[in-house]
Amino acid sequence: MKFPNHLLKGEKQLKIRGKFRNHKEKSHKKHNIVDFIINKRKGIEVVFGILVVISLFCSMFVGTNYDLSKYLPSDAPTKQGINILKREFGYPGTARAMVDNVTLSQAKEIKNKIADLDGVDAVIWADSKTDVNQARDFINDDDIKDYYKNKHSVMDITFDEGDSSNRTSNAIDQIKSIMGKDGHIIGSAVQNKFLNESLAKEMNSAMIICITIIILILILTTTSWVEPILFLFVMGIAIVINKGTNIFLGEVSFLTATVSSLLQLAVAMDYSIFLIHSFTDERKKGLGLTDALSNAIRKSSKSILACGMATFFGFLALVLMKYSIGFDMGIVLAKGILISVLTVLILMPSLIIRFANLIEKTTHRPFVPPLNKVAKIIFKCRHFVLILAIIMVVPAYIGKGMNDFQFGSGSMSSGQGTKYYEDEQAINAQFEKSNMFLIIVPNTSNVQEKNLSKRLKDLNFVKNVISLSEELPEGIPESMIPESMTSQLHTKHFSRIILSASIDDESNYSFKCSDKIKLLVKQYYPKNSYVIGTTPVTQDIKNVIVNDFDLVDILSIIAVAIVIFITFRSLSIPIITIIPVEIAVFLNMLFPYLVGEKLIFMGYIIVSCLQLGATVDYAILMVNNYLDIRKQKDRKEATIDAIACTMPPLLTSASILSGVGYILYFTSSIGAISGMGHLIGRGTLFSLFFVVSLLPTLLYLCDKPIMKGQNRKLNRQKCKQNKINTIEQNKSLEMSI
Repeated sequence: MKFPNHLLKGEKQLKIRGKFRNHKEKSHKKHNIVDFIINKRKGIEVVFGILVVISLFCSMFVGTNYDLSKYLPSDAPTKQGINILKREFGYPGTARAMVDNVTLSQAKEIKNKIADLDGVDAVIWADSKTDVNQARDFINDDDIKDYYKNKHSVMDITFDEGDSSNRTSNAIDQIKSIMGKDGHIIGSAVQNKFLNESLAKEMNSAMIICITIIILILILTTTSWVEPILFLFVMGIAIVINKGTNIFLGEVSFLTATVSSLLQLAVAMDYSIFLIHSFTDERKKGLGLTDALSNAIRKSSKSILACGMATFFGFLALVLMKYSIGFDMGIVLAKGILISVLTVLILMPSLIIRFANLIEKTTHRPFVPPLNKVAKIIFKCRHFVLILAIIMVVPAYIGKGMNDFQFGSGSMSSGQGTKYYEDEQAINAQFEKSNMFLIIVPNTSNVQEKNLSKRLKDLNFVKNVISLSEELPEGIPESMIPESMTSQLHTKHFSRIILSASIDDESNYSFKCSDKIKLLVKQYYPKNSYVIGTTPVTQDIKNVIVNDFDLVDILSIIAVAIVIFITFRSLSIPIITIIPVEIAVFLNMLFPYLVGEKLIFMGYIIVSCLQLGATVDYAILMVNNYLDIRKQKDRKEATIDAIACTMPPLLTSASILSGVGYILYFTSSIGAISGMGHLIGRGTLFSLFFVVSLLPTLLYLCDKPIMKGQNRKLNRQKCKQNKINTIEQNKSLEMSI
């Protein structure tokens, strides 16, 4: 019932006036945001230009970290040991070198030259446990076979500084020079140097290939020759700003530095496509340039913000990993999505206006034909797709957890065709693998340290043990030895024991051997003793990261579901939307198990979140189109039309993201990056298949509860609009009186 304005008294009248004022202010505010973006476009261009220049400068000061142990939590045993090691002795890099076609005396000479190099701390060789100065006939081959045989000589090297130190890098170059063409060198320091030198080159090549393929895909799926260049220009600005703002992190992991820009380009390209397609549709209606752009911003902003926020929170879940490489990658990827959304909504409208004439002059006929027939075929196959999904979901979920995983630096190994890989194969062909452990114990008793060293030597997998108590001549007190010689193994509070074992870096057997070493050390030094090395660090990474997965997986699903719920105001739609993407994730992670391929666990976690966060955009767009079409058509026609109109942008987006993944897979010589690329490429294709086939089937089957919820939402909107109309009528009546 409506009341004349003069009958409304006191509080009620004030309340209605307040509601009208608030509504007017909100509408005016929304209108002003779009107008501001269009009217202040020159100022916006200047601001973004300044941001790009500042970001380019800042990006030069962002470091790259290659040490996976750095991301361990502070309470991890190896992390505590590494901190003590750094403080007392420094944290040395390590390497293993082999020379071919040498006599024992020549090998000895080479060993001495390497030991005298600046940056080299110690060289463990045959003379560490055998007197090689005596005549060759008196030397037992069994005593030196771990370091010399068949005219091949191998030695284990520790450096004064860490793996990534310039001093260590220079020492490696000099070692290569000393050994000449018959030399081979591997190890964590060499791997670090290889990564540092090759990643930038590899990623530049990958970026060029990616941009070329993306341009070809965009040419095929857009209707103007200029649009692909505009998309790449906008994304390029967003990528530069994201890289520059990494300065607040100080440094990022080499994984983040390598893949973040390519993933940002591939994932965020959708937002530019949404806006330009909406603009093109508005222009076809005969609207002027600014009016069409205003409408396009208003209409596309909902989809852009919904997809962007779903991806943003999907990536942000990585931040909560206890193994903080997740924080590193989560922050950079989530920040990149946020910057991309803002760049598209704020800067791109200005660029569309600036290049509108050129875009219209370079239009061409669409190369992708209408997909209505394909949509009808997919709809007819809906029962088959549903049965297939039901059959696969449980085995895929179980199988993905049965994969054989890698956790440590072994996942960083270089692929076939690289010099590092060839050197590794050559050394392993002649000698058993060598795994170095650094044992830190309290410096309380040389006798106790010597007893521990002897017990460690007795372990059947141990090749050599070096400790000061073992090296001290009988009856000579430590005080008589110059500190410059003892400081490498003893400080005031701690002793360092160097152990070399003939085991892999990462395997169940290696972990058991590592546990035996730890147990033995604890028997002699129950407190303040630490075992450090590639294997112990890998064990700690495994213990931490396995617990991270379930948390990150659940939180990313919850975060994405909340975003979808807020977007559609429906309890059923988030469930229906996430199911196809999660089945695609399960199936993607099942494949390595089926083919017997080792999965890198970091990549497993990251790609699980990435595949959910990035490809849920496809599902959101499909649901949005279905609901819009469903207002005018029945559920069958709405389903077919939704498939037909959603497939073109999905094919564009999925082709780009999958293409980027497979380019990383085929171009990177680093196992971790290549493996992530394979998961991304394959996972995107699975997501595309299930979103295009299974999601429409679920929408069709669940049409009744979905539409009931949408009708309630529509009724609430109508009631709200009626109240607004009543307020406006009363305001008009008040003004007329």
